[in-house]
Amino acid sequence: MKSFLKCALVTGIALELASLIVPGIKIPTIEGLVLATLLLTALNEFVRPVVVLLSLPLLIFTLGLFMLVINALLLDWVGHLHFLEGRFAVDTFWSAFWGSLIISAASLILKPLVKGSRASVQFHRGKPPAPPRPPDDDGGNNIIDV
Repeated sequence: MKSFLKCALVTGIALELASLIVPGIKIPTIEGLVLATLLLTALNEFVRPVVVLLSLPLLIFTLGLFMLVINALLLDWVGHLHFLEGRFAVDTFWSAFWGSLIISAASLILKPLVKGSRASVQFHRGKPPAPPRPPDDDGGNNIIDV
């Protein structure tokens, strides 16, 4: 539950940023931002993996660039839901495309800043340490195996 809320926080900030930059994405109320954020986060957590799996050949063929189209379609779909009418709107597919590009870039920057995030980068120099040797345990008997 905590990771879902952390993802929702990052998505909400990124969605607000996208609405400020892309003219075709409109979020007039805070209620619309919260509802769109929760719905988009749920779609990214549950529906997106299925869509990615189904479009795997196309993703491989386009070297992953089709992921931008998948993100844009999800954002466009959320923008055209009737219960969000007047609270959140995405005018065109291209608005959704540019918005999803901004959301992806902002999420890439913001996710490592969220405390407890699984994303991390570690650099090690030199040889890795040798594994510890197991203690010699002969059960208290002085037996020499030949």
